[in-house]
Amino acid sequence: MGEVVAFANQKGGVGKTTTVVSVASYLALDGRRVLLVDMDPQGNATSGVGLDKDSIDRSVYDVLLGAASVQDVAVGSSIQDLTVLPSNRSLAGAEVELVPKPARERTLRRALEPASKEYDFVLLDCPPSLGLLTVNALTASDSVVIPLQCEYYALEGLSQLMSTIELIREHLNPELRLKGIVLTMHDGRTSLSADVASEVRGHFGEQVFESIVPRSVRLAEAPSYGLPIGLYNGQSRGAQAYRSISAELLRRSGLEPGGSLRDAVPIEPSSRAEREQEAIEA
Repeated sequence: MGEVVAFANQKGGVGKTTTVVSVASYLALDGRRVLLVDMDPQGNATSGVGLDKDSIDRSVYDVLLGAASVQDVAVGSSIQDLTVLPSNRSLAGAEVELVPKPARERTLRRALEPASKEYDFVLLDCPPSLGLLTVNALTASDSVVIPLQCEYYALEGLSQLMSTIELIREHLNPELRLKGIVLTMHDGRTSLSADVASEVRGHFGEQVFESIVPRSVRLAEAPSYGLPIGLYNGQSRGAQAYRSISAELLRRSGLEPGGSLRDAVPIEPSSRAEREQEAIEA
């Protein structure tokens, strides 16, 4: 059975969808069978891999409401080995419609169990909230990755998210563990980003991924072309950071990176040359 990993942060605009799409694509390019589940009604993970969220007939909404199975709804992408369970605006109504259902917090877990055997990884893009959709995702997952923007406002919400994860462990999913924290949107031209990164590393230690994702216009451009950063501009520092993060995620899962990820090295914008390059890309 494939490992189910939720990418979660209740704060929007922290690079969560960019992170899950980038990691999903790099794992697939490395030959892993990946199912990307878009649990966000905005459907950005769906469009981020080139699918038209406004033209899909069925979505994860139909799976959650029991109208279709994962196998019925999942569609292929332009990347071999990357399958997508798409989302669109119809998912916004699912939180209300799930309320009267028995064991509503376990709806996604039940739906994914038969399908997860076909994949090495099932990656869930959670909505920017701590509502029922996110609770379903965390209940269905083996582990969680937290993308965290290098700003103090993002830090303020981290304790609330960690409390939610602990509640999920206590009441719904005792096996849930923290896979790690990914530092995103690092601006090497400011001391603020460095201060936040240092504080997070000081508190969470090795639970923080080695690579830091720089703030980069290349990362912002990629979704408009319906491409993950690795296909849009694989040589950019943002792409190299996510390539390294994908390799580290495999190692944290007890697996060795394959050919396309084996030589990935951590990216941490610290030297003057790196900060200047980051400024150019930003």
